[in-house]
This record gives sequence, structure tokens and C-alpha cells, in this order.
Amino acid sequence: MTPTRFDILTGFPKLVHSPLHESMIKRAQEFGKAEIVVHDLRDYTHDKHKSIDDTPYGGGAGMVLKPEPVFECMDALSAQREYDEVILTAAGGEKFTQSLANELSLKRNIAIVCGHYKGVDQRVSDALITREVSIGDYVMTGGELAALVMIDTIIRLLPGVVGDSESMLTDSFQSGRLDCPYYTRPPEYRGMRVPDVLLSGDHKKIRQWREEESERRTQERRPDLTGNE
Repeated sequence: MTPTRFDILTGFPKLVHSPLHESMIKRAQEFGKAEIVVHDLRDYTHDKHKSIDDTPYGGGAGMVLKPEPVFECMDALSAQREYDEVILTAAGGEKFTQSLANELSLKRNIAIVCGHYKGVDQRVSDALITREVSIGDYVMTGGELAALVMIDTIIRLLPGVVGDSESMLTDSFQSGRLDCPYYTRPPEYRGMRVPDVLLSGDHKKIRQWREEESERRTQERRPDLTGNE
């Protein structure tokens, strides 16, 4: 099976290299489930300073990512393959959710343009981007870490990456609510005991307890998921 390919377009490649060689992301690449290629936008500049940003037209604070490096990098990539999605990490994008991760895990070729500075020249979004995505309601220095968050979330959904596929089905948000708490050995530690029901061996009662705890935790921490804000 052809691996899912991720192309990361960034002006700061060192920000993303290390995590790509650790944990599940490393495993997915070694198993041939994913291919991740990082592209330095500065390789597509034409001035001696390799500038990828400039001041915004109309004035105002901050800098804007220039269109030329992004367009020329995508031109080179698109000549080799067709992309199912070209995503821009942007504070104003749609929120990244488990549902969106599930959808993206079915794609074969995904390019992620890492936003930076004040933003990206709008012509990039108009001509190249299929969707803008934000990982939360806050502003980061750049989109590199957001790209890694998305890739990690998507990769673990690819068949054969996570050994226990049933575990993924019970993850938080897959059922529209948060997961229940979990315990492991020892049964008592520093005066804190594992709930008796989990030690009972009664699988029906354990399932019921987990359902109830999932609902309780969701209502306490994320009532927006239940519509009971």
C-alpha cells in the first residue's frame, strides 16, 4: 500500500525535524505507512538574504509571508504528484478536531504550509490552499508546531501504525465525548486505591463504570461537547 505522504512547507525546518524521528511518527515512516518531507521555503527565494517575508501593503505592524516561495515550492511539488489537500496552518482557520483528523487520514497526499509572522499573502490562500486549519483559539509564533500536531494525530489513525486498533476507537472525541480515567498496577499507591469495580472482574459493570465516568468527565470539562453549556 502506498504510504500517506506529508509535505511540510516552512521557513524554519529545524523546528520540525526532531519530532519526525521520534515515537509513533518515526514508527509510521519505518513501517512504510507514512512519508514526510520537509521543504525549506528559503530554497525558493531569489534575493541574497533569502527573505520569505515583507511588510504588509496598507501599513500596520508585523510581517507577511511572501507568495513567491510558497507558489514556487508548490509548483515543484505539484509537478510530481496531485495533492488531495493543501492545508495552511492559520489562527483564522477551521478548528482541528478528531473528526477532521479521521477525514484527513483517508487522504494520500497532503501538503501543509506553515503560516508564520502576521500571516500569509492572501493570494496563497486564494490560489493554492484547500483549507485553513487552526489547532486552537490562540496564536502561536508559527504554524510549524501546529503542523506536527496534525501529522501526529493523522498518522496514528493510519492502518497498522498503532498496534491496538481497538484502543483508538475508545480515544477521547471519537465518540463525541472525553475518555474515562484509567488505572494500572499497583492496586494501591500512597494511600490511593484503584476503584473496586475495576478489580472485580465483572466486565459488564466495568463497561458501565467507564461509560458513566466518560459522561461525567465530559460534562465537567467539556460541556460544549454535550450541548449542555
